[in-house]
Amino acid sequence: MIRVLIADDHAIVRHGLKQILAETDDLVVAGEAETGFQAIKMARQDTFDVILLDISLPDRNGIEVLSQIKKTHPKLAVLMLSMHAEHEFAIRALKAGASGYLNKQSAPVQLVTAIRQVAAGRKYISAALAEELANSLGGDTEQPLHEMLSDREFQTLRLIASGKSLSAISEELSLSPKTVSVYRARLLEKLDLRNNSDLTRYAIKNKLVE
Repeated sequence: MIRVLIADDHAIVRHGLKQILAETDDLVVAGEAETGFQAIKMARQDTFDVILLDISLPDRNGIEVLSQIKKTHPKLAVLMLSMHAEHEFAIRALKAGASGYLNKQSAPVQLVTAIRQVAAGRKYISAALAEELANSLGGDTEQPLHEMLSDREFQTLRLIASGKSLSAISEELSLSPKTVSVYRARLLEKLDLRNNSDLTRYAIKNKLVE
């Protein structure tokens, strides 16, 4: 039996995922977490085969949670879930140690297939993402500027675009205001932008915020 931990702050989403897995003979929901902190704590206290981890949690970024979990459980399979388009976050998640990335709008059968695949120790990406990755290897596709950002810079960009102040971002990321200001300055330089309004427009245009 494959034991699954669902980490998502939306009760309706968790309920829907539980219903999908309840229709299988080899998958069981062995735990639920509403926050990144809960997910990290439960991963340390119990045994799971797969974690379904939302990339947007209320207390911290899903990729940050992923990194924390992989430090203590490097072999634990983590399947990232998101409403965001796969090409915007998948590569970043896979580099951070995720076993796969799945859009929440995917069909139930695709979710079940993905869980079984990562539980068996393999990676999972959709056919659409695989095709996009293959096309990018040709070198003709111009990569978006935000793909050059570090994870912290990327997080800062999304939070600024969500309307949060530097002090609020500082608190959420557990960083000093000075450090957040440095990340903001790097963002403006790397993306060749002038101010927060430009950063917000860039994030919206590239579908980096919901």
